[in-house]
Amino acid sequence: MAKKQTAGRDRLGKLAPQFAELNDDVLFGEVWSREAEMSPRDRSMITIAALFSAGLYPQLKSHLVLGKEHGITKEEAVEMITQLAFYCGWPKAWSTFPLIQEVYGEEE
Repeated sequence: MAKKQTAGRDRLGKLAPQFAELNDDVLFGEVWSREAEMSPRDRSMITIAALFSAGLYPQLKSHLVLGKEHGITKEEAVEMITQLAFYCGWPKAWSTFPLIQEVYGEEE
């Protein structure tokens, strides 16, 4: 079962309370918790790919952390980004590998 998400309220609760509520309760509360339909690991892989393709690196880093929590290994993260580099952009891969190093460490 997915842990309760509070990032929306923690970061945007005062500025954008409705957005924060939708983020925490609908996206992470209802959609991510539908584990019978798709595993959190698979949702993480899809989300990482989407954020990579859009070049949204702050969110990508957060989802690499979540993906690690959902069982995506460092080797799998590297392989995903290598594959995506050919479809979404080589420079994006160069920008993402340092994030993987931050999340997983230099050596594992």
